[in-house]
Amino acid sequence: MDRGGRGSKSVIGGAALVALAIAMLAAFPAGAMAKQKTVWLCKPGLAKNPCTPSLKTTKVANDGSSQGVFTPKTEKSPKIDCFYVYPTVSDDKTDNSDLSIDPEEKSIALYQAARYSQECRVFAPMYTQVTITRLLAGGTTQAMRDIAYNSALSGWKDYLKNFNDGRPFVLIGHSQGSFVLRQLITQEIDKNKALRKQMVSAILLGGNVLVKQGKDSGDDFKNVPACSSETQLHCVTAWSTFNDPVPSDALFGRTTVPGDEVLCAYPGSSTLESIQPTKPFAPHSTLGAVVPLVGLPTPTAKTPWVEYDHAYKGACSSADGANVLQLTDQPGAPHLHPTPDATWGLHLVDANIALGNLTDMVRKETKAYFRR
Repeated sequence: MDRGGRGSKSVIGGAALVALAIAMLAAFPAGAMAKQKTVWLCKPGLAKNPCTPSLKTTKVANDGSSQGVFTPKTEKSPKIDCFYVYPTVSDDKTDNSDLSIDPEEKSIALYQAARYSQECRVFAPMYTQVTITRLLAGGTTQAMRDIAYNSALSGWKDYLKNFNDGRPFVLIGHSQGSFVLRQLITQEIDKNKALRKQMVSAILLGGNVLVKQGKDSGDDFKNVPACSSETQLHCVTAWSTFNDPVPSDALFGRTTVPGDEVLCAYPGSSTLESIQPTKPFAPHSTLGAVVPLVGLPTPTAKTPWVEYDHAYKGACSSADGANVLQLTDQPGAPHLHPTPDATWGLHLVDANIALGNLTDMVRKETKAYFRR
């Protein structure tokens, strides 16, 4: 398979076992939508919902000391919804996952989606994604990719029909989830004025969103531009994270598509609010074995979450033709390690490195939406 993560529309292959385990870089062309009953990983009222945990948080200084405990304000009756599509996490032993909710899906929802519950109702369908097992074996087929996309699309259509009721929504994805949402926006939203108006914004991380060179739209989306401020609506926030110069063969931030470039759009503060759960990621899972390699300290706080407010600064950079969120360590902050190698950058922390900034942005966008 082609190592096509540089903005192309093919699947990443290669010999790096860990690399294949942490991402699925593919576009998911549509076929006939599979008929299936949606299994909801997260949905309002769901028993044991991983997207509605306690949000009690310990702020941690760069030297590891506690700076106090707080619980963020949570909207009792959220005015918007968040629709989340998770990245490649399934350890099922088949080409495409089943719809059973396993520890790895619960963990990724906690890590990446749960904090948004303070601002929105979170919906996350299970979908028959291409599995880590298949990626480790090497080679995927069009049929596998169709199954993954169409399964997520079925969940989206179920949400629209049975739960949305005309409410505004935010789309949230990472890696395989972002590739799914890239196609969903292209096919279901970009040409639909009513749905574009309902879409508060889309947060597409680690997914190589493509725009025309020097433009804030084009290629993937014709009518959905990049977000240039925290109150801009109907737009896309997107990035892949690096903390070193981006290699010429990097899998993120670069594209080989003539006339295109990968979008980096981050309109928030350069001082990043990095948030992560204190609960380890799904022990005994493939991804659970990879996450510690990045070098984030193991949290010792007794609260469900820790937040670092002064550990990293970040801003979009176009140095050497790569468009990425370039991270800068602040004094005393732990230095993070590209995993599994420099070509991947800090893909594993894309969703958490500025999670506090993203939830703040969703709150500001919501206020702006209803002011209009």
